[in-house]
Amino acid sequence: MSALGDLVARLLGRAPRHVVAIEEDPVPTAEQIATAVRDVEASIEGRVPAAVTARVHRITGTVEDMVPRLDRFGVGDRQAYTVVATATSYLPEAVDGYLRLPRDFADRRVVSRGKTSLMVLCDQLDLLAVTLEKISDAVYRADAQALVAHGQFLAEKFGHSSLDVPGTGAP
Repeated sequence: MSALGDLVARLLGRAPRHVVAIEEDPVPTAEQIATAVRDVEASIEGRVPAAVTARVHRITGTVEDMVPRLDRFGVGDRQAYTVVATATSYLPEAVDGYLRLPRDFADRRVVSRGKTSLMVLCDQLDLLAVTLEKISDAVYRADAQALVAHGQFLAEKFGHSSLDVPGTGAP
């Protein structure tokens, strides 16, 4: 049945002959996000060079710090999506791709633009870490600005304090 036919059937109170249902994956819970990063950490234990371990821990630490703050982002927020996708997709896929390779090949054989798979992985991990840190910094700055604004409100409401802006005589 055509789209027009479906519309007419609905207007007349009849069910269309076929309905295409689009099912979306549910948004991961905070526990699922935390589990995803813990799983990555467990998968690398004793299997990767220290440079990879340090980078993965940097990323997972930032994700774990951000999970409780994800509710501050609006529905469909790109930054929240990036945090969740990093934990559940980007990080695990990068690490898994590296782990599938034999260590000697991954660490010594040049595979792209003069880089080994280990170097490529480190570049990917660095990019993820920097991206997450920018998101984290933006959230923390917003929190700090809210604190300053609240302090200014209190100073206006209850009198002057150490929150006053120097040289203006007012907060």
